[in-house]
Amino acid sequence: MVGKRICLIGAGPSGMSVLYQAEKLRKKGRNLPEIVCYEKQSNWGGLWNYTWRTGLDEYGEPVHSSMYRHLWSNGPKEALELPDYTFEDHYGKPIASFPSREVLFDYLKGRWKKEESLRKCILFNHVVRNVDYNDSTDNFTVVAKNLKEDKLLPPEVFDYVVVASGHFSTPNVPSFPGIETFPGIVLHAHDFRDAEAYRNKRLLMIGSSYSAEDLALQCAKYGASSIVCTWRTKPMGFKWPSTITERPLLTKIEGSTCHFKDGSNYEADCIIQCTGYQISYPFLSENLRLRGENLQYLEGLYKGILWTGDGKGKLFYVGAQNEYYTFTMFDVQALWVVKYIIGDMPAPDCKGIEEYWACWVERRSKLKDCHDEIDFQTEFLDGLAEECNYGYNLDCSEIFHQLEHDKEEDILTYRDKSFASNITGTQSPFPHCTFMNAFDDSINACLGTSH
Repeated sequence: MVGKRICLIGAGPSGMSVLYQAEKLRKKGRNLPEIVCYEKQSNWGGLWNYTWRTGLDEYGEPVHSSMYRHLWSNGPKEALELPDYTFEDHYGKPIASFPSREVLFDYLKGRWKKEESLRKCILFNHVVRNVDYNDSTDNFTVVAKNLKEDKLLPPEVFDYVVVASGHFSTPNVPSFPGIETFPGIVLHAHDFRDAEAYRNKRLLMIGSSYSAEDLALQCAKYGASSIVCTWRTKPMGFKWPSTITERPLLTKIEGSTCHFKDGSNYEADCIIQCTGYQISYPFLSENLRLRGENLQYLEGLYKGILWTGDGKGKLFYVGAQNEYYTFTMFDVQALWVVKYIIGDMPAPDCKGIEEYWACWVERRSKLKDCHDEIDFQTEFLDGLAEECNYGYNLDCSEIFHQLEHDKEEDILTYRDKSFASNITGTQSPFPHCTFMNAFDDSINACLGTSH
């Protein structure tokens, strides 16, 4: 692999796993290509970096992060724990199952800092502007910009491209009749920063997935006077507190009055669009660009990773699908990519590639509910981990199924539960106070656990 180069786009959890797994193999004596990682933010972490900014950043670039203050994990840490660096390894003791953002981010940074050379591979404050595949030379031309210097850099040539920039930063923002003249605040969940701002407000949440669920809870927790969640396909159906209700889809807005499909109406002070994100890779040329919805398996990706269009098997996407598994799935995908590049896994024939992803896409289309989705992604992850010899059993399906049951039982208390680590076997302590009463999300406060 002498002289070969990999362009890695993004230094969030997916991109950092690529660097981490590559370094582990390099330390074992494997010969790997040079990796150059472009990161538009000033620090690693991707979405886990909190910023007060919305819209555009200090360089006039679209703000990448959708992170907000007081975010707590909406899944048990035991379902995302990295087997070679457990939470006990990092914190020196067991901690509660549902940590805050600060706790999770500190954990991730602890693993990345184990490999001191990783940071040297990253060009911070550098945004990729264009990626083209050169058929005649079987390589890629990458153009990036140094944001600090406001300088477009000369084109660079790479043999491989790994896209790890995520898909939760370009909002999907539908329009509704009358929304232009609504007298209150209208924003997308991407620009939500602090539930404190909505104390005593009447809120309309458009959407019925994770963003609507979590922001509704956060705003109720911090004192919103009332919250209506409006759904298009089906309601979330949880046993909400009295301040949260659900209604069919919003049809029109007249002044501050929101009208719904069932004929009811609601006076709102603020509308928050929890309407998801677009899969958007504008820096890639058209023939390299993944498209589709945020689903469990996307068309055109062999093993959910390798782009089967132009690029002759040298373009990869890490962390591009909808996720139950997060950190562990990114890590397995990263190892698969690195081993594929260095030739540890033979490339299948073209027919096999097409048949493989088409089969998974067809199976995905038949999934009926969240439990089917959990089993589907568990099977996908287990197969990938076995193929690249990841070395650990990552099956957390029982944890995910239990989580869904806990949420159905009481959406207010599911974060107060305790799970055992599949890696260490340790049962987590219960949190020091219930989620709805936990207002201090600092690391010190979150580590003060007791039974």
